[in-house]
Amino acid sequence: MTMNPKNTARWAAAFLTVASVAGVGGFWLGKRDPSQRSDTSAAQNGRKILYWYDPMVPTERYNNPNSLSSMGMKTIPKYADEVPDAGPGVRVDADARQSLGMRVATVTFGSLPSGLTVTGTIDFNQRDIAIVQSRSSGFVTRVYARAAGDVIGAGAPIADLQLPEWGGAQGEFLAVKRLGQEDLAHAARQRLKLMGMSDALINEVERTGRTNGTVTIRAPIAGAIQALDVREGMTVAAGQSLAQISGIRTVWLNAAVPEAQANLIRIGQGARIALSAFPGESFTGKVTAILPITQPDSRTMTVRIELANRGGRLRPGMFASVSFDGDNRSALLVPRDALIRTGARTLIMLALPDGRYRPAEVRTGRESGDKTEIVAGLSAGEKVVVSGQFLLDSEASLAGVSARPIGDKQ
Repeated sequence: MTMNPKNTARWAAAFLTVASVAGVGGFWLGKRDPSQRSDTSAAQNGRKILYWYDPMVPTERYNNPNSLSSMGMKTIPKYADEVPDAGPGVRVDADARQSLGMRVATVTFGSLPSGLTVTGTIDFNQRDIAIVQSRSSGFVTRVYARAAGDVIGAGAPIADLQLPEWGGAQGEFLAVKRLGQEDLAHAARQRLKLMGMSDALINEVERTGRTNGTVTIRAPIAGAIQALDVREGMTVAAGQSLAQISGIRTVWLNAAVPEAQANLIRIGQGARIALSAFPGESFTGKVTAILPITQPDSRTMTVRIELANRGGRLRPGMFASVSFDGDNRSALLVPRDALIRTGARTLIMLALPDGRYRPAEVRTGRESGDKTEIVAGLSAGEKVVVSGQFLLDSEASLAGVSARPIGDKQ
């Protein structure tokens, strides 16, 4: 179907009065060329009739000029010279395109900016935890000045334990050494190591020839003491927990992302963090996990970001604002204004050669700003209508032009 400037007013009127079936039908019938109003005049002009149809129900076709459509409207003829010979679609000449102010955009590959900002709180890195235990039964002879919440360095002393079992095993080791049997001495030394004694303690016993059943328990990592269950004079059993230490070299930022926007987040995605405690300063990190549980009260998902904690400045409980970087995945993008959402499906109006236009069904993905990802239905380099597409879609529907299905590139 060809459109010229004389038909531009007819397009606008048909589009604005689509709610009135009778009015639209009368408008289109009234605007037809007089040669199309009767079969007799058509025969006189030598025009070939393909079938009869109702413009309001273009998918119904009849072979009888006296037929009524399912809407009760009298059918009109469809002529062979009205069918585009260059392929499916509606045709619009250059003057009509200019009058309608139609704009066309090219389908391209690109990355979507995230534009997503959420809130979160700092927490300890739960993968960086050390549990300090007693390796043998004994009692506490000294507790150093420590308390829960203290930040200590690696190797800092926590408590001194007197372990009688260690003293007995060291005495046996020294006795075997005096026998001069290397294999027995080696076996006795291995026993001391299995009991939890360090090489430095064993070497000291071997060098001095004296037993030492007192051991100083030290922090294996630098961090904050979460629990301290040791007091001077208390008895401890083998395997008893004495302290729990959380490392502070790195921390977690738990960000609350609305479930409706969870598809914008990917593992490894970068994030920029602003903390209320450090105004004007920005921190960076990466998404390390997206927890599988949605909070039922807030309908948010927890996104975990790992941050380096230089100088121990980031403390658990701090409030933060998180802005996620754009997804680096390449995606097929079109302007959001080009989409025609019908509820049942999403259409886009293709700009074809020779001034033709045809609707195409598409499947969309993520959206950000004025761009929308096309998952299926389009190829890079195709052109889509950004302005005036709704009027074109109405004209295509009236002309019986079907939308290009997903997967069809013709």
